[in-house]
Amino acid sequence: MNKHIRVLIADDSSLARGLLRAILEDEAGIEVVGEATNGRQAVALARELRPDLITMDLEMPLMNGMAAIEEIMCDKAVPILVVSSVADAQNALEAIRRGALEVVGKPDYTAAEAADFVAKVRLLAGVSVITRMRPRPVATALRTEPPAVSPEMSRPPEKEGATSYRHVFAIAASTGGPQALAQILPALPADFPCPVLVAQHISDGFAGGMAEWLDGLCQMPVRLAAEGDLLQAGVIHISPSERHLGVTPTRRATLIERGPRDIYRPSCDILLNSVAEVFGRQAIGIILTGMGSDGAKGIARIRELGGMTLGQDEASSVIYGMNRVAIEAGAVRRVLPAEAIADEMLRLADPSLLAQRSGAAA
Repeated sequence: MNKHIRVLIADDSSLARGLLRAILEDEAGIEVVGEATNGRQAVALARELRPDLITMDLEMPLMNGMAAIEEIMCDKAVPILVVSSVADAQNALEAIRRGALEVVGKPDYTAAEAADFVAKVRLLAGVSVITRMRPRPVATALRTEPPAVSPEMSRPPEKEGATSYRHVFAIAASTGGPQALAQILPALPADFPCPVLVAQHISDGFAGGMAEWLDGLCQMPVRLAAEGDLLQAGVIHISPSERHLGVTPTRRATLIERGPRDIYRPSCDILLNSVAEVFGRQAIGIILTGMGSDGAKGIARIRELGGMTLGQDEASSVIYGMNRVAIEAGAVRRVLPAEAIADEMLRLADPSLLAQRSGAAA
């Protein structure tokens, strides 16, 4: 028997609240226990009603959704699903870094979008979240400052010489992935000597905002992959969700049309399989937190062809799902907490980089 799910809706639009309520209350086992019209009210109702999940808009009066998320996650943590417009994608991803679990676009009246929204609510309501320490003001300021990267470094021109790298890193992630990526990728130096490719399950329209958000956090430039992009050392390529990302034998990105039966957007298996076939022993696959099993077959192919494979451990995963499937199948050679993955990437790419970091820390 499924657990009864109690949901709090936070949105300043009565139309949006009414739509979300109608979608949720049409489902068995889901109850909307309250509605908040601003962030301050959301914080108060979260304390009073103790919901299993909060749907959170970001643009609200008195206290915006970002501030409400921080307050809730530092008071008594509740799973939070950001429901936002694509135009606010960067803020939505920053909200995830501050404690929300996932972001979806505001659903419309279509059956498919309503079903996707309800599926997210059911999944996230069962996730265990941890109350956070309140950040010190100086820490918040440091987090939001852009890295010291020149304009030329942020969008480097394509150079054929940039393909002379030893390895290619392909990262697969789903629910909880943005938090893990925000921990791993900013720890890589600007001169990281390999390309990094990322397939992160995300709602349509939000991948571009995620790339811009990560670009503001990372020392390496982050770009949304486009057809024909040259894979370059020191560049992070993010797959769009509307198509799948693969690589060609000429070391360029290729975008693959999404089929009507494709469940995962974008496909982690397609990216990992493609990297395995093109790069063989040079390929390094990393599978992070997420539901389902997408990526397990692809990372197994990398290991089969002699590449290195890493997996995020259970303790640091929001959802121990796709990485669990890969680990239990024997496809992952090293299991690591999220905070240790960047150092392992440095060691595999160039041990001298890790030694430099250790020396600087000392």
